[in-house]
Amino acid sequence: MSPMWVALALTVISFHQADEPDSWRLMVWNIQRGANEFDHGPEKALAVIRAAAPDICLLQESYDIDGDRPTLGRWLADRLGWRAWQGESPHLCVLTRFEIEEKRFHEPWHGVGALVKDEAERRALVYSTWIDWRAYLPYALRDDPDQSDAKLLANETEGSDRVKQAAALLEHLRESKALEGEYPLLVGGDWNCPSHLDWTEDAARLFRYRLALPLPVSRMMAEAGFQDTFRAVHPDPTRTPGITWTPLDRGTPEAPTPADRIDRLYLRNPAQGKKLRPKKAHVLPRTLEPMTIPAKNRQFPSDHGAVIVDLEWGE
Repeated sequence: MSPMWVALALTVISFHQADEPDSWRLMVWNIQRGANEFDHGPEKALAVIRAAAPDICLLQESYDIDGDRPTLGRWLADRLGWRAWQGESPHLCVLTRFEIEEKRFHEPWHGVGALVKDEAERRALVYSTWIDWRAYLPYALRDDPDQSDAKLLANETEGSDRVKQAAALLEHLRESKALEGEYPLLVGGDWNCPSHLDWTEDAARLFRYRLALPLPVSRMMAEAGFQDTFRAVHPDPTRTPGITWTPLDRGTPEAPTPADRIDRLYLRNPAQGKKLRPKKAHVLPRTLEPMTIPAKNRQFPSDHGAVIVDLEWGE
């Protein structure tokens, strides 16, 4: 590893130790276009993952790497000595050091899952997901702050297919018996919309482009019995916002980029048996790089921050 990537590793290292046998570390990361738009992007992504030391990575935009290499997730698995399952998806990937015991599939663009098993025979069903990017709500509010709440919420139901796609994923999980299964169920990815847990009255006073709104996608996940793992650890969005959009660009004074938490990991535990409990969570990169550095030369190779969640096993 070059000195540049050693410095990057020291910047993002999270001190997850192999001697923590009762915990798993999950990483949710949309690695922008397979890191192809960054100089040595795949190598930089590999350095970030090695430093963060996750057990499972739920990847989005695991595209073909420019040149003669495979998709990013498969290339990372080869370098790490791990396993990757991408199935028919052009970009969703489950990357893990654990055994992939069973491969699940939902839809090429919106869901790929796997049943994983660790050395202690503990299992969880994990899904990587991504839903529609169009009609991004924070931009809509920035560009027209006087519009009605109903018009804003229509971005989720009419301007995009986010609600439709999230509902289809939940229906798949119901039909496949995953919601009532015997193992913890983890669904993480790029939701391309904020959470109702972040758009609160207190947060609206602090953040310029937020309102207290009943945002439908995150509410659907909560109503289906899922816990937002980051907010379980950090319940106050004003103290720990957990921003993932975007470390790459802050916009301009005339059109600033609204900062928000659009990459999330959800957990639903079984009624009986072993369960996972969120105990720590943070976002990478911990420090934003100067805007004066051209995007392709940034050390963190994505426009999305990475979510890191430590979960502890128990009954």
